[in-house]
Amino acid sequence: MKTLLFAKLHEYYNDMVAIRRHLHQHPELSFQEYKTAAYIADYYKQLGIPVRTNVGGNGVVATIAGKKGGKTVALRADFDALPIQDEKDVPYRSTVPGVMHACGHDGHTATLLVLAKALHELRDHWSGTIVCIHQHAEEYAPGGAKAMIEAGCLEGVDAIFGTHLWATEPTGVIQYRTGPIMAAADRFQIVVKGSGGHGAEPHKTKDAIVTAAQLVLHLQQIVSRRVNPLEPAVVSIGSFISDNAFNVIADRATLVGTVRTFSEQVRNDIEREIEQIVKGTCIANHCTYKYSYTRGYPPVVNHEKETAFLVSIAREVEDVTHVVEIAPHMGGEDFAYYLQHVKGTFFFTGAKAETTTNAYPHHHPKFDFDERAMLIAAKTLGLAAIEYMK
Repeated sequence: MKTLLFAKLHEYYNDMVAIRRHLHQHPELSFQEYKTAAYIADYYKQLGIPVRTNVGGNGVVATIAGKKGGKTVALRADFDALPIQDEKDVPYRSTVPGVMHACGHDGHTATLLVLAKALHELRDHWSGTIVCIHQHAEEYAPGGAKAMIEAGCLEGVDAIFGTHLWATEPTGVIQYRTGPIMAAADRFQIVVKGSGGHGAEPHKTKDAIVTAAQLVLHLQQIVSRRVNPLEPAVVSIGSFISDNAFNVIADRATLVGTVRTFSEQVRNDIEREIEQIVKGTCIANHCTYKYSYTRGYPPVVNHEKETAFLVSIAREVEDVTHVVEIAPHMGGEDFAYYLQHVKGTFFFTGAKAETTTNAYPHHHPKFDFDERAMLIAAKTLGLAAIEYMK
């Protein structure tokens, strides 16, 4: 079966590339992926594969049955894009101003679609059921995974596998980790309210920008002085907004940032520490504030048995050159929700071209990846599904 599957995937590799490039040219933002979802559903309908649409929103779920009963394995791919202007000079660059696939989700979708086609054509050679979960809105909390689970996408599923094409690691490398592999990802917002005035009379004002600037620095002390150094944690300010004329002292400034953690205790402590620092700094500067903290995705925690199984499968794929256990990654992923309900594992598939010295990172305007990595991902996911169903 392995030989048959790999041969099919090689046969359809050009289709995989064509699908990926089509999706790359027509990206859609989280919760707005209507045309992408329709494209995915039409692909399955043309193959005669049963498909459900509007699962938990824009989600699409297809089901492929083998020749007889067995375990049920789910494979997941996300398909939303990001609000970033595509700056690549390639024929397949985004045609949508200010929107692009800057994280590889187009590749994830193309990988799973072509893998599903190959598995469907070979369904007389394997036993069990494969559920293909095409998930919307991974990039923006609350995400699509939780809603799709609530809509029943995991009903009857024994295990789930997922991968992320990773453009900063060489093609041929599979990265895994048992236990926590990706962090909880939270969002906070701080609105500082002062009293504005003329730039020439600062003594008559309560400067919101100065107060907010102090907060940016003070918040850095949380990780360095309030968190056990053996516990991973990140507090980052991503946005600082206070739009005024050059000679006006601002009466309002807004900070937006993210917190990344693995420990629930550390997560709770940081949420509390942020407000303590905001409160103290604002009092010292005679300002008031509004603080909100939004819990995002929980940590991605891989199951031990399924991770060990995936590692053994990856070593059977001839295009895989290295299978490497990695340290936890501070990025967030709502694949975490699937792993809270069923056993499974999430891994990274290297997608950095050999000719690339410094690959552009994910979420960069010039992000791209080695399309050959999609074939490796398809082989690894497909073989894992078939072998696990046994």
